[in-house]
Amino acid sequence: MNELLKLLDDTLTLHGRGLQLGVDSPLAGSLPELDSMGVVAIVSAAEDHWGIVIEDEEIDAEVFATVGSLLCFLKRKISPH
Repeated sequence: MNELLKLLDDTLTLHGRGLQLGVDSPLAGSLPELDSMGVVAIVSAAEDHWGIVIEDEEIDAEVFATVGSLLCFLKRKISPH
């Protein structure tokens, strides 16, 4: 969780606000920094950080609904078994 919060904070330049987010914190529609370019930046940063590949068709509004939904998605990508 902390790794994800740091990645969000750094990638979206939230100046520490990202570190205050909780698992139920809304993302899409709540963080002005998380626009379409922000989503692309987060996907790219996650791919680089965890050495995973995220296909375009895997990304939808549900993935970026909350910190928890993004965390669950990334956990499945990192450890698919």
